[in-house]
Amino acid sequence: MNKTEDQYYIDAVRKGNVQAFSYLVEKYQKLVYTLALKLLKKPEDAEEMAQDTFIKAYQKIDTYEGKSKFSTWLYSITYNGCISELRKRRIEFKSLDDRQISDQDEQKMHDYYRETKKEDQEKYLNLALERLPEDDQVLVTLYYYENQSMDEISLISGLTVSNVKIKIHRARKKMHELLHEMLHEEIYSLL
Repeated sequence: MNKTEDQYYIDAVRKGNVQAFSYLVEKYQKLVYTLALKLLKKPEDAEEMAQDTFIKAYQKIDTYEGKSKFSTWLYSITYNGCISELRKRRIEFKSLDDRQISDQDEQKMHDYYRETKKEDQEKYLNLALERLPEDDQVLVTLYYYENQSMDEISLISGLTVSNVKIKIHRARKKMHELLHEMLHEEIYSLL
């Protein structure tokens, strides 16, 4: 399955072959749903967003220029839809940029995190991810969970590559602070 094969089906859809679009839906439905679920958190919301994404993709298939992978174009549609939905539910998050952590605290957190089970590590990472602002969640999810490149995230989000790098760096810093907070509470609850 490659870009040429996708282009074959895209061209067929453009020529009026509605059935050809079902191939694209089948191929990419899991990717679109997974991204929507990571961002929207509820399976029913993710299903609805995936359906909306494919409806929009079908309606706007003529606007796909082929400059990026078809999956990147679909991610862009999904991303924009999810961001719109999340903005409707926006929650204010306190800024974590001004906090400082000591080297000693950092070492304690690192030691504790290293000793936790893999399942617990994933739990803490997911909890920290959920506490990030929605825009940051999207970028971290695309980069670390969906293995999208900085260039692809730039195309999906409409941000410049350097802006994507900065935002991901800041999101990682926020996650670090959140993990520190959670693990710090966990350590003291154990003592």
